Amino acid sequence: MQEFIRIRAGAVPLPLANVDTDMIIPAQYMKALTRSGLGKHLFQELRFDRNGAERDDFILNQPQGRKAQIIVADRNFGCGSSREHAVWALTDFGFRCVIAPSFGDIFAGNARKNGLLLIRLPDEACTRLREEIALAQYAPIEVDLAAQQIRLASGETIAFDIDPDDRRILMEGLDDIERSLRHADAIARFEAAI
Repeated sequence: MQEFIRIRAGAVPLPLANVDTDMIIPAQYMKALTRSGLGKHLFQELRFDRNGAERDDFILNQPQGRKAQIIVADRNFGCGSSREHAVWALTDFGFRCVIAPSFGDIFAGNARKNGLLLIRLPDEACTRLREEIALAQYAPIEVDLAAQQIRLASGETIAFDIDPDDRRILMEGLDDIERSLRHADAIARFEAAI
């Protein structure tokens, strides 16, 4: 898993509440057993019309959205089913961070396991951040996990809190297997004692 210390990247506003995992990646695209290739179906119904043509009015189809790595969403992002494919689709598209007032619990666990940083900020802060991104004409912002700060193009800094264990896992780039392997000696001693 890729380490997350800090990124400076484009951010896009997504002012939709209750974005569920089916909206993130519809079920019919979840046949893949690998994490790659799902990004092309991210937000399928929002990005494309019935004929498969891109919707010009959707932010990810606009120049500033195509290479963005940060989403500033609304409350309850990632609610719904437990599909890990939702996180895979976001990361395969290139997203490294989602900022929102709240997240679906299972989605949050899947995000941590796959290196996607989730930042919780109050509703008002997310609304203002979405407005600031648009006012700054989508200039890159910096998300610094080490300092637990978001730095806007205007120079403003927004502090955020994160669970210390989640922070360590993301900063060290540890997936579940890598975390277990850190205890290989203790596991071997236990097995030898049986």
